[in-house]
Amino acid sequence: MSDPKPIEEMSFEEAIRELETVVNALDRGDVPLEDSITLYERGAALKARCEAKLKEAEEKVAQITLDADGQATGTTPAEGL
Repeated sequence: MSDPKPIEEMSFEEAIRELETVVNALDRGDVPLEDSITLYERGAALKARCEAKLKEAEEKVAQITLDADGQATGTTPAEGL
């Protein structure tokens, strides 16, 4: 089996799918203790990745400007760019 993909390279969808797999494995309770610890640590990192990707998306959505009719007219540069 190949090494898992680095978390920092995962899309939101990849990270959430793997997080669900980790949670299911831990919920079953049939994973040895040492493996459970490793899975838990990976799950925590996956959760953080998902939260970061969601925050990025929220910030992008917040930058969309609308005209009087509610139509997107472009984006506003994010602060600090």
